[in-house]
Formats: sequence, structure tokens, C-alpha cells
Amino acid sequence: MNRRQLLLALCAAASLAGVPATHADTLADIMKSGSLRVAVPQDFPPFGSVGPDLKPVGYDIDTAKLIASRLGVTVELVPVTSANRIAYLQTNKVDLVISSMGKNAEREKVIDFTDAYAPFFNGVFGPASVKVAKAADLSGKTIGVTRGAVEDIELSKIAPGDATIKRYEDNNGTISAFLSNQVQLIATGNVVAAAILARNPPKKPETKFLIKDSPCYIGLNKGESSLQAKVNAILADAKKDGALNTISRKWLGSDLPAGL
Repeated sequence: MNRRQLLLALCAAASLAGVPATHADTLADIMKSGSLRVAVPQDFPPFGSVGPDLKPVGYDIDTAKLIASRLGVTVELVPVTSANRIAYLQTNKVDLVISSMGKNAEREKVIDFTDAYAPFFNGVFGPASVKVAKAADLSGKTIGVTRGAVEDIELSKIAPGDATIKRYEDNNGTISAFLSNQVQLIATGNVVAAAILARNPPKKPETKFLIKDSPCYIGLNKGESSLQAKVNAILADAKKDGALNTISRKWLGSDLPAGL
């Protein structure tokens, strides 16, 4: 076996064993190419959707642009679905996944995550005039919720016995009940609350307290410690200087939760 054949055989063996023949440094590749490829959602507003000009818009898109800008590179937005976003990362079609993705044990087996960059939670929302800060404050209050949703299940566990929970068949029913004053408060997701705010109604929902917290994280391939550290540093600076909070207010209608 000559030297070339030996090298090919070793590469093939490494591939079959699931071990890459060489370790890539994605951050170095990004800086060398001058471009950051980011998987973003296309059908999940306000995190990602198609605007009137057919270009991607949303919280995740603005976050991708922010990171690219602070890296000093251009951004290439790659629309993905929930089903294929991790596959795009693993097959090197993108460098990062910024697609309203939560972190769980199964996903952590195949990819790594940065720090959280966006709030995603179920909570109790209501107008400023209704003073509620914790579950006990729901005493004597009327709360609307979508039947069978996560927030319905969790609210039922913590609501005081004299709170009235009114259940509706879908989010539209819950929203309508809130806007028409059938209920004082609603238990729902922050994305639904943002959708209500987008209508600019006279009765505006503000966050009272969280029921269940599942923030969004940026996904990247295993072993990319340099890229992970760099993105984490950018996120930390963006939280400190208010840039990420500006994105939150623009798309979610509220400030970032304390401790995100």
C-alpha cells in the first residue's frame, strides 16, 4: 500500500468510526469567508416570518444580524423548519441555528447551545390596572386559558381555590375573551401576548408572572468551543448595552425577563 492509499484508508476508517479526520474551526472559517450562515424560521412569527417584501423578518432574524454585525461579517439567512434545522447544522449547511429553539437533553446529545438569547414562556398576562405578581394574587380573579394547553395544566396546579378559570377551545377564543372583558387576565404564551399587542388594542396585556419558562438558545455543532465562547460574549454585551432588549421590545412588546 503506497502513502496515498494509506492516507485514504485512514480517512475512511475515521469516517466509519464517526470521528472526523480533522477538527474544523467554524469561527475561523466564518472570519476567513467574511460570512455567517444562520438557519432562521420562516413560519413562526414574531420570531421569523416572510415580510411584505418577501424577505425574512422577526426576532431571530434581527438577532442573527446583530451577531454577524458584531463579528464584522455579512449574514446569510437560511430559512428552515423545525424538522430540518438541526440537520442543516449537522450537514454544514449553516454555522448557527437561531430558530426559537429550546434546549433539552435529547438535543444536547447531538448539538451544543449558547446562552439564552430570547424569552419563551407561559405566564399570566393582564392590564396594568390589575395588580398581580404571583399565583396567590389570583385570588378572586377571573383568568382565561386555552383548554388543554400547557398553561391550563400548570395554572390549575397553582391557582387559589377562589380563582375562576374560564377555558376556551383555542387561542383566538382566549384572546377574544380578554379583549372583550369576559376575563380579567389570561394565561398564555408570551408569543400569543405579543400577537395581541401587535393589534394595538385598548386593553394591553403585560406580563404578571411566569408559569413555565423555556427560553430560546442558539444551536451550534459539537466541539465548536471558540464559536460558542464568541457568540456568548456577543450576547452578554448585547444584554448589557440594551441591544437585545431593543429586539425584544420590537418583536415581543416587552423587556427581556430579569436573569435571561
